Amino acid sequence: MGIFSRKKPKADNSLSTSRSIFWGGSSSGTFVNENTAMQTAAVYACVRVISEAIACLPLHIYRYEDTGAKIAPEHRLYKLLHTAPNPEMTSFILRETIMGHLLIWGNAYLQILRDGAGRIVALYPLLPNKMDVNRDDKTREIYYTYWRDSDETHPREKSGGVVLRKDDVLHIPGLSFDGMIGYSPIALAKNAVGMAIATENYGAGFFANGANPGGVLEHPNTVGKNPEKIRDAWEALYKGAGNSNKVAVLEDGLKFHTVSIPPEQAQFLETRKFQLNEIARIFRVPPHMIGDLEKSSFSNIEQQSLEFVKYTVDPWVVRLEQSMCQSLLSDSEQDRYFIKFNLDGLLRGDYETRMRGYSIGIQNGFMSPNDVRQLENFNEIPDEEGGNNYMVNGNMVKLSDVGAAYGAGNM
Repeated sequence: MGIFSRKKPKADNSLSTSRSIFWGGSSSGTFVNENTAMQTAAVYACVRVISEAIACLPLHIYRYEDTGAKIAPEHRLYKLLHTAPNPEMTSFILRETIMGHLLIWGNAYLQILRDGAGRIVALYPLLPNKMDVNRDDKTREIYYTYWRDSDETHPREKSGGVVLRKDDVLHIPGLSFDGMIGYSPIALAKNAVGMAIATENYGAGFFANGANPGGVLEHPNTVGKNPEKIRDAWEALYKGAGNSNKVAVLEDGLKFHTVSIPPEQAQFLETRKFQLNEIARIFRVPPHMIGDLEKSSFSNIEQQSLEFVKYTVDPWVVRLEQSMCQSLLSDSEQDRYFIKFNLDGLLRGDYETRMRGYSIGIQNGFMSPNDVRQLENFNEIPDEEGGNNYMVNGNMVKLSDVGAAYGAGNM
């Protein structure tokens, strides 16, 4: 079957008009969209930290059994999710791309390709800024319109779109007002992002001017009909980083007066630092993970990293897991299988903390030596040598049995 099913799209029943409501100018005067935002170092760092953290997690499909859940490598989805979703991508690249789309646009879309028997054979990411979500006015079913590349001379309506059924799209929405279409974090917080862009532009312009503020050239007499010549001559000699520290020669009583606010008076560095934390707050990323170590120390940085897993990564992971189970598993399969990320690697802590936890697990009987060795990727101890034994500390007894060991009859 073809990649897309073609159908003339309807324009009056779109659910996704909110996708572009908030893009545009910010209160600082800068234009904010997905491209300008990603050129901001703090935004790029936050998107990269979260995307890579989730992309590197093991992703498996599990099978329910009487003894507990076990990995099901025999399922057709296992290879697609764990190894390669299509011939052109690895699983890491696909999940990194999905998270990038969610963090920038607030939605992620994957096209589901099936064979003649309806079995899933590949997953391909689709750009959210080319997707519209619609509801059929008769059947009330959701369908998706993916637009071809367009420009000013060929807008979307003229370039044409291709329609995908709900069963052919894995849609993962971010935070939304209606539960259907996610809103972009960057678009909702465009004033904070715009402020960061504005401060970067100001700093770049300041150093492009040779780290010298602008000013006024004052002449004691009438300049004449063409004052631009004096200004242009001055800028040609002294403007720009390459002309910094040159000695100015003022003739005929010409004077230079600084009129702009120096960066220290405008609290330039403080503003930039605050905007970094503001953007980290938007994405719920600890500042130390994007290079701000001002409030981090040896005693709290590990705790901040664990909170990043608990309050940032875990909610995204649950969102991905539930969307994948709903769209990739049939109703009958959902009773037998489930899809799950493994966060143990991010929660392991340092070596000393792990060993202390393993010791507690072995002494209290809920871990065996081989359970620990598997988690640490060590070779297992043979069963005859006690590698799979579960043990408890022998000096602990039930409260009701206290004194029995000393012989009640000896009293």
